[in-house]
Amino acid sequence: MKRPHLPRRLPVDPYILLLLATVGVAALLPARGTGAAVASGASTAAIAFLFFLYGARLSTREALDGLRHWRLHLTVLACTFLVFPLLGLAARGLVPHVLTQPLYQGLLFLTLVPSTIQSSIAFTSIARGNVPAAICAGSFSSLVGIVLTPLLAAALLGGSGGFSADSLLKIVLQLLVPFLAGQLLRRWIGGFVARHRKVLGLVDRGSILLVVYTAFSEGMTQGIWHQVSPARLGALLGVEAALLAVMLGVSWYGARALGFGRADRIAIQFAGSKKSLASGLPMASVLFGAHASLAVLPLMLFHQMQLMVCAVIAKQRAADAPEGERGNGSDEERVRDRPGVRPSAR
Repeated sequence: MKRPHLPRRLPVDPYILLLLATVGVAALLPARGTGAAVASGASTAAIAFLFFLYGARLSTREALDGLRHWRLHLTVLACTFLVFPLLGLAARGLVPHVLTQPLYQGLLFLTLVPSTIQSSIAFTSIARGNVPAAICAGSFSSLVGIVLTPLLAAALLGGSGGFSADSLLKIVLQLLVPFLAGQLLRRWIGGFVARHRKVLGLVDRGSILLVVYTAFSEGMTQGIWHQVSPARLGALLGVEAALLAVMLGVSWYGARALGFGRADRIAIQFAGSKKSLASGLPMASVLFGAHASLAVLPLMLFHQMQLMVCAVIAKQRAADAPEGERGNGSDEERVRDRPGVRPSAR
């Protein structure tokens, strides 16, 4: 009898399992008192350092060159900060029969968050799309979102979002200032950061885990988790699946209607249909305070959903690519695919 083989890849991103484990730790051992203050300070510092590294990594010349593709960037920004929020407002009709008011506020906040950077680039690359455009589009969305997301939250969430001028100042100091500092120092540290991308990935994921622990610890100490039932969570997942499906369709077919080519449409679809956990979590912590755990729950679920769905779409786009575009992979892939290259030389 043949031994059953375990799948090489889990259907769930291992990082999502770490996020769930972090939530479990926060539920069992929430940070209290001095520990809560230390955790909050550490998460703020970690996120600031993360955006400093983002600034040091992004080439200023690359960003300026990307401005020439302004129609693509405006399309991504329209998807992220116009179409998404309009759909979030439309979901208001689901309260209270499908979603509770706190879950709806979290869902609406999700629609206001900027686009991702890393995953948009990765999926665009897999699908043989316009990778430089995806880099610039994700970066521009993150920068615009530092200011625009809190302003939209103030307009659409009102008093429930806890917005104030002080909140905007905190977000700018925590996200935008470190990013600009990284840009200013890129001349001296950019090469080092580029050579140690794995370190950036560890800081990225570690800082998010720390923010999740801090937010959910505060939610546990405030006793707000009794507001969520399994039925409500299931309803939230269904609503988010519909939201993602609509945005994937709008970004793909809308880009085609605007006359973009295949490579640009791929970049628009992946950058315009996703939301950033790294940007959304610290903003929610500032805007929602003790209720941040409920506010970020829709974002965490949507983050996992968009990764799983977009991974499938990216592979399908790559398979459907014209013959001339299928070989535009990495240098390693091109060497591997050359005829006459021996396995030992690959």
